[in-house]
Amino acid sequence: MNFIIKYKLTILGIIAGAFGGFLYYYFVGCTSGNCAITSNPFNSGLYGAIMGGLLFNMFQKEKSKKQ
Repeated sequence: MNFIIKYKLTILGIIAGAFGGFLYYYFVGCTSGNCAITSNPFNSGLYGAIMGGLLFNMFQKEKSKKQ
């Protein structure tokens, strides 16, 4: 449970990115099938999840340990 609380912003970014990646596949996509990322909904969602997780992780503040 501590893991979820600690990384809640990153997890939210992964979920939002996966949803955004799927929406990009659905509405824009690749009609020819030659695109590596957007020709498959799984690839598009996975790429979106990675990018969303990285983007949201940038805004997560680390707690400094006081000695």
